[in-house]
Amino acid sequence: MFAALVGCAPAEKGLEDNSAANDQGYVSGTGVITQIPEGERAGAVELSGETTNGQSFDLEEWQGSPVVLNLWYAACPPCREEAPDLQDAYMAFKDEGVRFLGINVRDEAAAANAFARQFGITYPSMLDKEGKAVAALSGLLPPQAVPSTVVLDSTGAPAARVVGIVDRSTLNALITDVLDEESSTP
Repeated sequence: MFAALVGCAPAEKGLEDNSAANDQGYVSGTGVITQIPEGERAGAVELSGETTNGQSFDLEEWQGSPVVLNLWYAACPPCREEAPDLQDAYMAFKDEGVRFLGINVRDEAAAANAFARQFGITYPSMLDKEGKAVAALSGLLPPQAVPSTVVLDSTGAPAARVVGIVDRSTLNALITDVLDEESSTP
């Protein structure tokens, strides 16, 4: 079942960017939330690379646990607003095996790392100025949908997305839904 809240995001059909991506390149306002039923999920998101601290990662190796992907950049006001909630959710769910990956769509490593220090972000981020991660999420998110958050299930398939800012209670509920699915699967 799809759940949607009114916000500044593109229409579901075709995912064209007819929304709140402003001249600054970010999506303002409350995000549109979409949950994707298990039987309707596409295949696993394929993405690998290097984090800003030089560690290699491959989402395929992270399968077996839910993953939260968050698209952001340092000068984006909504990204700055949601950063504490993302960190709080990471801390709340990391002992349950949930992984987080920030996807910085604009900055160099120095700016991304300064943002992480300023907001106390302890989960890894990657730089995506070339658009590799954005391309991997292209069927799920409209172009320039920053901030956006995607929750992957343990198979790596997208289970939910928020186009626009996400708050902690919404993110917690989306992650909990994925964890509950997995605990009820035989």
